[in-house]
Amino acid sequence: WESDVVECTCRKLISGCSLGKVLKMGAYKYVQELYRKKQSEVLRFLLRIRVWQYRQMTKLHRAPRSTRPDKARRLGYRNKEGFCIFRIRVRRGGRKRPVPKGATYGKPKSHGVNQLKPSRNLQSVAEERIGRRCGGLRILNSYWVAQDSTYKYFEVICVDPSHKAIRRDPKVNWLVNAVHKHRELRGKTSAGRKSRGLGKGHRFSQTKGG
Repeated sequence: WESDVVECTCRKLISGCSLGKVLKMGAYKYVQELYRKKQSEVLRFLLRIRVWQYRQMTKLHRAPRSTRPDKARRLGYRNKEGFCIFRIRVRRGGRKRPVPKGATYGKPKSHGVNQLKPSRNLQSVAEERIGRRCGGLRILNSYWVAQDSTYKYFEVICVDPSHKAIRRDPKVNWLVNAVHKHRELRGKTSAGRKSRGLGKGHRFSQTKGG
């Protein structure tokens, strides 16, 4: 039924575009355009169904295939041996300071407990949790899938560094090097670099903590 809904939306996109633009758009481009309009009827329906399905599953599980193949491929995923995708949910909201009975000690400036925000985003937290659970895999990247009032759901692309298909592929085997162990714990992934203030282009020359 999901494919029928996507096909219907693609027809709407075709009807709303000029012929020249349609001829240049591939299949993945259509899916990308779908996710750019998250308030459309089609995507609101899709996300509502998917979120219900994800709530019935465990908070961390292996996905049989990518929910967003266009996004996964842009982030480096390939449908071949050695690649796998894990789906995880992270509770939304701030981060309460973990102190016993609210006793923080020190100066009044640091007495806050409840209304504190974490320095890292939830996507980086999701990568860290999967990296701890799947210690033998390398975290390549991750992307947003869905969210509801309580949770955000992410899919994380993992690579098996000991698989021959990975070790022989010159485009991916850089992950085999030992310096890339647990790169998600050290802010090396795309989500982790955002909280470090790193990026390319304008206004990224002045970084904090490097």
